[in-house]
Amino acid sequence: MKISRIAEILNAEIVACSELADSEVCSACGSDMMSDVLAFVKDQAILLTGLVNTQVIRTAEMMDMRCIVFVRSKKPTAEMLELAEKCNIVVMTSKKRMYEACGLLYINGLNNTEEA
Repeated sequence: MKISRIAEILNAEIVACSELADSEVCSACGSDMMSDVLAFVKDQAILLTGLVNTQVIRTAEMMDMRCIVFVRSKKPTAEMLELAEKCNIVVMTSKKRMYEACGLLYINGLNNTEEA
């Protein structure tokens, strides 16, 4: 599934690296605990989270994730967006809650969704 399609499904706004929105992804995970992402997540291309700090960007970079979706109307800081741009990580924001966002992605074909 293209990242741009994920933005449509989640009614999300792309706020960093929009030029990479045509990238294909096949999996996602949802977690507000970066320690769980580091310990349990394998081969997930998208991170859905409500945690807003630079550690989210660093965690996504370490795990080779291509996209971060901030749920619950959370807004990343300018510092976070700058770091995401440097790391070529698409960042978007959505008003959806994590449970709903993961469910919508799952029923629309992103079938390897996990919630840590």
